[in-house]
Amino acid sequence: MTAPLPGRLIELPVPVVIVTHAGPTERVQRCMASLAEAGGARPIIVVDNSGSKLSDDGYEHADVTVIQTSNQGYGAAANIGFDTAWRLVPGATAVALLNDDIEVDHGWLVPLAAAISSGAAVVQPKLLQAPRSASPIINSVGVELDRCGAGIDIGSGHSDGNAFSQGRDIKIFTGGAVLFSRAFLESTGGFDERYFLYYEDVDLALRGGELGHWYRCEPSSTVWHEGGASTSALGDETRRLQERNRLWCALRFAPIGVIGRATWLSVRRLRHSPRAVHAHALWAGYSAVVRLVRARRRARLDVAADVQAGVQGVSA
Repeated sequence: MTAPLPGRLIELPVPVVIVTHAGPTERVQRCMASLAEAGGARPIIVVDNSGSKLSDDGYEHADVTVIQTSNQGYGAAANIGFDTAWRLVPGATAVALLNDDIEVDHGWLVPLAAAISSGAAVVQPKLLQAPRSASPIINSVGVELDRCGAGIDIGSGHSDGNAFSQGRDIKIFTGGAVLFSRAFLESTGGFDERYFLYYEDVDLALRGGELGHWYRCEPSSTVWHEGGASTSALGDETRRLQERNRLWCALRFAPIGVIGRATWLSVRRLRHSPRAVHAHALWAGYSAVVRLVRARRRARLDVAADVQAGVQGVSA
């Protein structure tokens, strides 16, 4: 277990990891072009887990590294990117992660790096719905869980304005655009690759919270998110993964009431198409119950041990 991270100056540039899966080359290049124009990001590491060949033509001076890997999911690809970042920049103390359908605004990294330097473990920008607009709509200023354990992007669908202009502490960040401190990733082990896709960021945030880490959203940093561009081809697999992983997070982290409502929601969905997908998701969610409950108990015991050690330290 770790205490909240002390502040440490984060110097620009920082490495940036972009995860893509069968995305059009144009989308990846738009993301990289926005990074090159905004400055502060170097090197750019593109992890392509689709097996398709990406072209980095036109980015000879952007310090781009393209990694081809088999598709083991978003979290696995991101973890490969993080390891590559530490290898390419051994002294790096932070790394950014972006979906391939993100375009960043000028200076987006500066407020994020400042928040990490002030002690936050993870910082996300304000995500706005693409395409760029003079009247932007919020995509995410953080994530929260509803009464059934579903992840909801805070502010999603609302017009940008004063209500979303102030930095705020958040309990869960979105993995679509985020800056991680290296110490946070090393203490948590990065993404749990068993999630494959969806809720891996929720799981990582909640595991980090158990370790005493805290997170920020800094809306003075803005990026534009197309949304759904990388997963539109998954079809029914999208629903299966979303349902299974929602149950996994509930069983691992949620109060008993939320677990009950999360389960009942999955049961009710068995009445609707695609029934086989809903049934598989419910079965797969609860097939991991022993592992998840054990991890839950272990985390609580670790917290109790840290509290006891702190009490003994004060008494001494």
